[in-house]
Amino acid sequence: MLIDSHSHIDTAAFDEDREASVARARAAGVKHQIVPAISKPGWPNLREVCARHPGLHAAYGLHPMYLDDHEPAHLDDLAALIEKEKPVAVGECGLDFYVDGLDREEQYRYFRRQLELAREFDLPVIIHARRAFDEVTACIRRIDGLRGVVHSFSGSAQQAENLCSLGFLLGIGGPVTYPRAKRLRDIVATLPAEHLLLETDSPDQPLHGHQGERNEPARLVEVLQTVAHLRGESEAEVAATTSRNAVRLFGLDARSGSLGGADARE
Repeated sequence: MLIDSHSHIDTAAFDEDREASVARARAAGVKHQIVPAISKPGWPNLREVCARHPGLHAAYGLHPMYLDDHEPAHLDDLAALIEKEKPVAVGECGLDFYVDGLDREEQYRYFRRQLELAREFDLPVIIHARRAFDEVTACIRRIDGLRGVVHSFSGSAQQAENLCSLGFLLGIGGPVTYPRAKRLRDIVATLPAEHLLLETDSPDQPLHGHQGERNEPARLVEVLQTVAHLRGESEAEVAATTSRNAVRLFGLDARSGSLGGADARE
């Protein structure tokens, strides 16, 4: 069994073939997907998509790249939705200092409150960080008891160590399949496996050899192959470890009976 810890399969990019994409993923062994939200307007569709497809698990949050879609009141709406729906995580949230024109103070405002919600509801948090790993780490340090994942990690070995020391996991996806991503590949090769999750970030971040194509959860198998090769481990071993990590972080064993029996041993 594989778990895609970060998939936006609810978005419009999959409207024409979502059923087939989910089927391809399951055929490839990707039995579960964590589906993080982007903004409030997308929450209802995300909920519907996850309810319609067993193995899709919703997370709700406000993404830092979509500040124009957010309003301060949406944070209260988010708290109410989390209390009602009991998602697997808070997110996607975080800081993005790569994109020009994104107000940093506004990003901090939304991010800090979502970290507080994760603590209040005892949920993991799914974090987006670009050119902001030290700032994200500083925010995490200020709130005791947080756990979660920094998805699509692209920082340094020291930044990885700092996040892992706080109990956070690192999401590894398409970028690791590129030979030129030497720093990331070195980190993945040496980091203790209990800190790793696999992801696609579908429909974004196409893998090496698929440049310009829409990414999809079935291609998590290629991420697995690369990670196993870099670590000198079997694909089965990496799949089992990263799936256990996801089950533990997101509480999937308590939410999905399909993880309690044969699926848990695949």
